[in-house]
Amino acid sequence: MLPKKLQAFLEKQKIAYEALTHKTVYTAFDAAQTLKIKLSEIAKVVITHIEPSIKFGAGTKDYVMLVLPAHLRVDFAKVKKLLKVKKVVIVKEEIMARVLKVKAGAITPFALLYNVPVFLDKTILKTKSVIANAGTHTDSLKVKVSDLIKAGGKVIGSFGERKAR
Repeated sequence: MLPKKLQAFLEKQKIAYEALTHKTVYTAFDAAQTLKIKLSEIAKVVITHIEPSIKFGAGTKDYVMLVLPAHLRVDFAKVKKLLKVKKVVIVKEEIMARVLKVKAGAITPFALLYNVPVFLDKTILKTKSVIANAGTHTDSLKVKVSDLIKAGGKVIGSFGERKAR
């Protein structure tokens, strides 16, 4: 069962989705194993703090959401260059919970839901749809990548790199 806030958001944005209920998972790797899919089919969300702030909507934001295929990791030097900022760091779980009011490992990749900028790695465009977290550790949803963009995500270039083995 999807959280009501997310369900209402998806309906308002007219975003089609397939809800997936599964055993409790905390990482993209665990989700891929549980759902028996490739890591590249999962949209991984990384919340970062940036300096200086960037303009978003009517104000400025210090936090941004990065979304990339789960088989990649964030190359922070590339993010700094793409966003033209001096500093990019991963947000600690307790700050994420306080600022975005969400549990670590349970955040969905929809910008407008959290009122933070969402930037997509262009490699996510290689798949038609992705599995994304649905706001709990037991629910995911399958959505079209084009709907992540429709819901406020912006493709900014390539900032993902292959994970070291």
